[in-house]
Amino acid sequence: MVVKEANLDIIATRRSQYPDNGRPEFLLVGRSNVGKSSFINTILGRKNLAYTSSKPGKTQTLNFYGVNDKFYLIDVPGYGYATVDKNTQAKFGMMIEEYLEKREQLKRVFMLVDFRHKPTEDDLLMYNFLKYYNLPVTVIATKADKVSGSKKEKNLKTLLKDLDLVIGDDLVVFSSVTKLGVKEVLNKIEEIVDVI
Repeated sequence: MVVKEANLDIIATRRSQYPDNGRPEFLLVGRSNVGKSSFINTILGRKNLAYTSSKPGKTQTLNFYGVNDKFYLIDVPGYGYATVDKNTQAKFGMMIEEYLEKREQLKRVFMLVDFRHKPTEDDLLMYNFLKYYNLPVTVIATKADKVSGSKKEKNLKTLLKDLDLVIGDDLVVFSSVTKLGVKEVLNKIEEIVDVI
């Protein structure tokens, strides 16, 4: 799939603000600073479409990125970031839950985890939360360029063992630096979009 056009179309905090054109949607979830903005920019072939920041916790809304007038990539607030106060965290949680509850356009969730480390407790909670809603998940193991060759296999085994993916879910090793995994993710999106 060639990305010809990509824009931040809609910024939403509640259901009434979501797009109503029926296009398929792909949700991105992940811990703050796991590299969601870099993932979006890399997948869409844009430098600064999603704002990357050295200070995690910047995204505080549901950001709908329209791609090729065919589908949306949706970025949501990162989880597990300590300096966001409890009330704000709860608000983010409710916002995401409201989206997940009844969104028929949602076709797949890309859950980003840091390939350098074991999945955190928050990662495991998020994966189980998505499974509660019976959502298909592709785990994206980011920052793979920072993992040396000998550690790659070990880290992959740890991720798969700890997350214990259900049948139908899968994992893509990804790097926004080397572009590893980009084609795989785009193919996955294309397969779903073309069927609809």
